[in-house]
Amino acid sequence: MKELLLGCGSNREKKLYVEGRAAWSALTTLDFSDAHKPDVVYDMAQLPLPFVDDSFDEIHAYDVLEHIGQQGDFRFFFDQWSDFWRILRPGGRFLGISPHRSSPWAWGDPGHTRIICPESFLFLHQPAYGDVGKTAMTDYRFCYKADYNIEFSNIAVDQQHRFVLRAVKPSRWSPQ
Repeated sequence: MKELLLGCGSNREKKLYVEGRAAWSALTTLDFSDAHKPDVVYDMAQLPLPFVDDSFDEIHAYDVLEHIGQQGDFRFFFDQWSDFWRILRPGGRFLGISPHRSSPWAWGDPGHTRIICPESFLFLHQPAYGDVGKTAMTDYRFCYKADYNIEFSNIAVDQQHRFVLRAVKPSRWSPQ
């Protein structure tokens, strides 16, 4: 079991986990600042991430995704999630926490540049594109071919959005 903690900062606490996996296993840490002494110093705004395909069983990102990319930049959004999918092993999980849009911290933190909301994950789930034309859902299959199942998505009382996505490989992508 190999795990990656994105934007680790100085905190190495495992905040989300799948039952039976409360402790880190073969952890690699990544941060843009060498002051936090991560295993890998790298700016996540630069894609692709410096890992080979199918490297990790789990990727963890706690209060970091809202600092990278811009709200409305759909290309970066899909490129980033495609890159996470690339480095996850088949069936690997992405576990994350970010402030919900109702949180005062969502836009209160001057470093936040976008919101990662539950509704956005629908666009990462290829079968959802079957609703294109029936709903207001935009068809992004021209730039997004990866695929995730949404295993867990919850807005907690602290207004934090906690989520778990599972990489579906091969993708269920199909042309328009």
